[in-house]
Amino acid sequence: MKKYSVKINKKVHQVEADENMPLLWVLRDILGMEGTKYGCGVGSCGACTVHLNGEAVRSCQLPISALAGTEITTIEGLSAKGDHPVQKAWVDVDVAQCGYCQSGQIMSAAALLKNTPNPTEEDIENFMTGNICRCGTYTRIKKAIQLAALKS
Repeated sequence: MKKYSVKINKKVHQVEADENMPLLWVLRDILGMEGTKYGCGVGSCGACTVHLNGEAVRSCQLPISALAGTEITTIEGLSAKGDHPVQKAWVDVDVAQCGYCQSGQIMSAAALLKNTPNPTEEDIENFMTGNICRCGTYTRIKKAIQLAALKS
């Protein structure tokens, strides 16, 4: 196994892992950061979404060997107090039902608003398409993103 240095949530971590180990498993199994969820393992559901250099990406598809010199932000690092505008809007709109997909949904929404501060409904629908909610809270998710956009 090889040693890697990865910057996650503004902190550098030294990890020993197989070069093909996905970031998702580095986060969960090696570093104990369990906010990022495993959903499908093939990058289709969005439960494992994190930010890589500010862009929303699927951590289940990123091998640790490809992360040198990058900055990763997980749900744990989005806001120290859980008060990011998207997180606050999620609570205000009561988005979560089972909650399993929520960290991935929130990370995608935060990336959307960073790049498109005033998204249209179409922008939201297009950007969030890759995030699946088993409970079907899509209407509340869209409403929360619109609210977060107003408060940002």
